[in-house]
Amino acid sequence: MIKKYPFYIKSTIVLLGLFLISNVLTGLRDIMVPLAFSVLLAILLNPLTNFLQKKKLPQVLAISIAMLIGFIIILAILYFVSSQISSFSTELPLLKKKFIELFNTSQQVLQNRFNIPINEQQQYIDHFKNSLKPLVGATIGTVFGSLAIVFLLPVYTFLILFYKKLLLNFLFEVFEDKNSKEVGIVLHQTKGAIQSYMVGLILEGLIVAVLNTIALLILGLKYAILLGVIGAILNVLPYIGGIIAVLLPVIIATITKDGFHTQLGIVIAYIIIQFIDNHYLIPVIVSSRVKINALVSIVIVLMGGALWGIPGMFLSIPFIGILKIIFDRIPELKPWGKLLGSEVPTGHKGEKLRLSKIKP
Repeated sequence: MIKKYPFYIKSTIVLLGLFLISNVLTGLRDIMVPLAFSVLLAILLNPLTNFLQKKKLPQVLAISIAMLIGFIIILAILYFVSSQISSFSTELPLLKKKFIELFNTSQQVLQNRFNIPINEQQQYIDHFKNSLKPLVGATIGTVFGSLAIVFLLPVYTFLILFYKKLLLNFLFEVFEDKNSKEVGIVLHQTKGAIQSYMVGLILEGLIVAVLNTIALLILGLKYAILLGVIGAILNVLPYIGGIIAVLLPVIIATITKDGFHTQLGIVIAYIIIQFIDNHYLIPVIVSSRVKINALVSIVIVLMGGALWGIPGMFLSIPFIGILKIIFDRIPELKPWGKLLGSEVPTGHKGEKLRLSKIKP
């Protein structure tokens, strides 16, 4: 006889389980972050690996060639970004000088118009610097964590692709034999949806990078390519990333240009690009089936940052999208998929029930 426990007991157990899982994930950050990136990379490289194996190449050679192609593309992108950063760094002394001039002018304005003494302003600045120290330490930790990702990423990716059949057999064997057909259907549908979703995210990022760069070039802003690419990368973080992506070129424009026409143009251009991205690129390229609503997006990004720092913020959206794909394909989990999604119903079942009771 199966006992049915009340909701408050079930919810308490679920919350306790989530608390334990979050603590484990935090403790295993250095291991899990490269593993998470490797899972995403393995999903993207799996079709190429299968194609090479169909051409009668041995499995190890097929995986090695697919990984080599993938890492060449990644290195090319990193080289491009680093070259842009290098050209940006050559003008840092001039930017620093202009920033100091602008900063001194701002201090005088605050003192003359708002009666805030410069000494008091300096106290606020010192307090702000002290509050930034933990963030700097976390950033340094992220850099060293990135070095670990560089070494572990190829190893994890290769092993995931090599042991793919072993991992799939495990998923089949975990469930009962009578459910094996349903498990196979869910795995097949989920694999295809995840691959199209990940490819869609990459294509969306490329298009946003091009649009950002074109807009900044038209406005005559320096470092347009670098800022456009950074804006596209930050676009992965919903809402929060979009705000930072706008602030960076606005700050550069304030330092390098006179007046405020360029800053206004940047804000208008990025609003238009965000409109195009949200209403055309995401529904067509990424697919509205895996579009996550604003509330979940912000919460999951903040939770990812709390768990794994900056890498966790970037990993949170792809993985919550993958979870939504899985939830949408399992009948028992469909309510959770709807909760994560962006489709807002016109009414709820409580209203229908209440109206049915009112009717004679």
